[in-house]
Amino acid sequence: MNFTKKEQKTLKKIIASRRDVRGNSFTSKKISQKKLKKILEAAIQAPSVGYSQPWRFVIVKDKQKRKVYKHFKKSFEKSKKKFKKRPIYNSLKLEGIKESNINIAVYYKKPKENILGQTYMRKTGEYSVVCAILNMWLTARALNVGMGWVSILKPNKINKIFNIDKSEYKFIGYLCFGYVKEFYKEPELKTIKWNKTNKIKDCLLHN
Repeated sequence: MNFTKKEQKTLKKIIASRRDVRGNSFTSKKISQKKLKKILEAAIQAPSVGYSQPWRFVIVKDKQKRKVYKHFKKSFEKSKKKFKKRPIYNSLKLEGIKESNINIAVYYKKPKENILGQTYMRKTGEYSVVCAILNMWLTARALNVGMGWVSILKPNKINKIFNIDKSEYKFIGYLCFGYVKEFYKEPELKTIKWNKTNKIKDCLLHN
């Protein structure tokens, strides 16, 4: 199957328009089950090492969401110590746990036998789950749904909230989905000049 230049242009636009959405952007509009299914279908179509398909998803309930937020709040307060030289960090809104419509916790199912392609690079199974998350992010954006990835969380605490056995599963990401007031033209951290934007030449390693 070949894609037209128009389709290629659309994909480029979706990738460039992806944003990490925070709570100050989400609205109260509900995501339909049809759209949620499309997002999850995109996830399980991701590439996976040895066709292992190791991703697993927890659709978070309201009671669990409140516990996750409580844990995030404590973790965020502690993290401020690491950015004392950058006080703007204290005022950043870094999640949308309560404000978003749907929260999904994403896990890696640990293998019980050898996986093709994973015998020397063990973490490729986890990388496969990250590929699934990116598929979810881009598909959500194409559906005009925002997604935010919350990373200031302790895996052991999250596992306890969801009663997940860490010997069988590894926590990879906590995602917040919802409709937004608007998608920013540029990434928020770029706007506040948190870091400079790299060009291709900045990302090439030379021998």
